[in-house]
Amino acid sequence: MKILKLSPYCFPEQVSSSHLTKDLTEGFANADFYIENYVPTPTRGVSEEIRREYKKKKYEVVQDGHMIIHRFSMFKEGKNPLLRAFRYVLVNLIQYHKGVNAQDIDVIYAGSTPPTQGMLCSLVKKRLSKKYKRNVPFVFVLQDIFPDSLVNAKMTKKGSIIWKIGRKMEDFTYCNADKIIVISGNFKQNIMEKGVPEEKIVVIPNWVNVDDVYPVERKENKLFDKYHLDREKFYICYSGNVGHSQNLPLLLEAAKALQKEIVDLRFVLISEGAAKAELEQKIVEEKISNMIVLPFQDYSEIASVFSLGDAGLIISKPGIGKSSVPSKTWSIMAAERPVLVSFDEDSELSQLIQSAGCGITTKAGDLNSFLQGVRILYENQELARQKGKLGRIYLQEHLDKDTCVKAYVDVVNSVRK
Repeated sequence: MKILKLSPYCFPEQVSSSHLTKDLTEGFANADFYIENYVPTPTRGVSEEIRREYKKKKYEVVQDGHMIIHRFSMFKEGKNPLLRAFRYVLVNLIQYHKGVNAQDIDVIYAGSTPPTQGMLCSLVKKRLSKKYKRNVPFVFVLQDIFPDSLVNAKMTKKGSIIWKIGRKMEDFTYCNADKIIVISGNFKQNIMEKGVPEEKIVVIPNWVNVDDVYPVERKENKLFDKYHLDREKFYICYSGNVGHSQNLPLLLEAAKALQKEIVDLRFVLISEGAAKAELEQKIVEEKISNMIVLPFQDYSEIASVFSLGDAGLIISKPGIGKSSVPSKTWSIMAAERPVLVSFDEDSELSQLIQSAGCGITTKAGDLNSFLQGVRILYENQELARQKGKLGRIYLQEHLDKDTCVKAYVDVVNSVRK
């Protein structure tokens, strides 16, 4: 079986879903699927040296011949949202041309980032189906619900032009997808309310490979030496994208409030994203001494990254919970760290953390609730360690990588029958 992928990002780029892509690529190869992937020059989380190196690599064969990566030149992704949007459009135009000229495609497979990706692959599906005189099935993986995520992040509102365009794109994608994989029951309910038939939807949660992410003892964690971090202090660590949905103002307020109260507490952010420069500027301007911002690390360091903190942090604005399930949660749990959650209380994520007993949940947007959560973890560090252990146990029992990857393989196989 030959799968067409039109990806916005690809190895060696460092994005939050890199481990999922890696595991799925291996799983598809083991199932004897062959993948044709058309991608732009790497930009996220890579150095200029790596960009120059990969500009020369127009064609790569990986996974023992099961994946062919075709790279095309594209300017670097910047911080300006308009330029980023313009870049996405250019990438999609090139990918459309590449996709409709691909040969012998059995299935089209795409994720939901950027928001235009589903519409792009729907158009390619229509063109290839007409060209081949048969249906070319399209499997769409919904990791983020657009435009709901923009509304929830207060970047637009229902009824706006952006929302109307987003809803048109969303409906067009759902209509043309043969199967839609969603990562939670909340996601399934969301799109069913928009008219998607239940038989089209498959719920497969995200996972983490517990062989890749495991607890690293502090004395052995080289990141402490690399960034000159005091091993005696108490760290709450956030790793991932910092954008408009993360509640950075709340985190900054919490850090300021606790600077003198808990003098050996440090918030560490290992991150990239649209809001990183603004965050760093505010840390300097407001003289916040207990917050440290570090760059994204290579995937080979993922166990050390999520073992860096005494607790791992998930923090989002109110209203995000129904359209987001941060997969970094599983990496925190795999590293045996308790999860400190500032998230909608009625979300699946908050309910999971409570039922697994692997962390502290606080109300999204509530500063006092969040501060109390920090104090509980700091003042009861043995309890925090026990909660961390429960998190890894929960993953091993409920979110096994092999089971989830096989479910993806089964979905792809099902659309070809």
